[in-house]
Amino acid sequence: MTRGYSLENDLRLLLNNPKYSDIEILCKNEEKLYGCRAILAARSHVFDGLLYNGMKESYENQISFPTINYSAMEIILEHTYTGSIKEEYLTKDNIIEALYAADYFQLLELQDFIMTTLKNTLRKNYTDNYSPELFSKVVEIIPLTEDNILLNLLVESVAIIPLNTIEFGRLSIAGLEYLLFRTHEKEIPFATPEYEVFRYCAILAAKQVSNDAYKTLMERLPTLDLIKDSIKSEYKYIINRQIVAKELEPLVKFIEFRRIKGHILVDIIEPLEIIPPEIILNVYRHKTKSNISDYNNIRGIPFDIMWDETACGSKLIIEENRKIIHASNDCDLHQSIRGKMKLENKGIFEWDVIVEKYCDYTWVGICSSENFNYETFAGKQPTGWVLGSSGYCYNSHNRSNYCPSFGGGTKITVHLDMDKRTCAFTVNGIKYPEVSEWNNLPSKLYPVASLYYPGRLRIQSHQKSEPS
Repeated sequence: MTRGYSLENDLRLLLNNPKYSDIEILCKNEEKLYGCRAILAARSHVFDGLLYNGMKESYENQISFPTINYSAMEIILEHTYTGSIKEEYLTKDNIIEALYAADYFQLLELQDFIMTTLKNTLRKNYTDNYSPELFSKVVEIIPLTEDNILLNLLVESVAIIPLNTIEFGRLSIAGLEYLLFRTHEKEIPFATPEYEVFRYCAILAAKQVSNDAYKTLMERLPTLDLIKDSIKSEYKYIINRQIVAKELEPLVKFIEFRRIKGHILVDIIEPLEIIPPEIILNVYRHKTKSNISDYNNIRGIPFDIMWDETACGSKLIIEENRKIIHASNDCDLHQSIRGKMKLENKGIFEWDVIVEKYCDYTWVGICSSENFNYETFAGKQPTGWVLGSSGYCYNSHNRSNYCPSFGGGTKITVHLDMDKRTCAFTVNGIKYPEVSEWNNLPSKLYPVASLYYPGRLRIQSHQKSEPS
């Protein structure tokens, strides 16, 4: 490599190079790297204080950091010598340790870069990212406070992954307990129905006890989509049942059993005899006395009832846990945003959109992801079906008069019947008939809205107790 053309490249030649080093850096497990005192001290007040303090470190040719591992120290040295770090150097195996080390050496720029990289990684694909492993690691090594930015980021990231898609072993018992604690009776996005929360907890607890207990729980706890109202789980004795119950105990207090349907409690959960009888009895009493026949089966805010930042116009801004969408002040033409909720198969889907700030011609409805352009108005497109504040319905430039016009403060409920492939709307408590022109909708749809400045819309799950 020719020298003298790039300071960064020239300094990289000094990295972990005994020829140009005057100190050995001992990491966790006595692993060794090489460094230059002057460079380290010039770039970090912590190194300066350690290496030029007049104590023994000032004269010896070794300095020890028993809590920092080799890969994290490599990141520290790379950034210290060159002023940069490549994103691909940060992996699930070193990113938390690198963040800890950057904090230890007070390298604020590196801390910011690591946090930004972590956020980008977690947003790329929530089902494939490594947030469960990171979350488990963080829970075990840092103080668990609700104002910790990293913890909050990982809680939000793991909470929107359906638990039954996380392989056992990726999320630790301690991580699961803290996740349930932080989401217990809280209004934050959450993806997993409460029965699946119990199922995951019970099977993970059994896995800690024995392979036989794990296999038995896997057989006796079907996933929610396999449960039929009239079918009980097949009885098979749980080996080490009391030990499984003890392992499950710390998690039980954060499981909201009232959100689980009564027949599942009776037919599947109670016969396992791993939940204290008084908990089950209290849920039965609560269900008997309550006027609500069944609570929402998902704690917090269902993950799918939110706007999708990966399917959004470039001048639209998502806020407040992805419940709010509003347009930037330079957005003077309609742009569109898709909801997370995938609407397919059979059944009736309902959700509310509230017009918090009105813009002329605010639009709410449904779209298909096929060839949909989020930079423009949904109603112009063949894959967009929307109701506007003018009272007209639009699809592919075709319009039909549907209801009176509406403005700011309006609540629109979308009623999508995937059995009949039709759609209807409720506007401010008045339900209107199905849009007759939309009589053959596609088999997979999403919530959609179109707006421009100063428009602001909130999406939420539909409150069935309200007039409709």
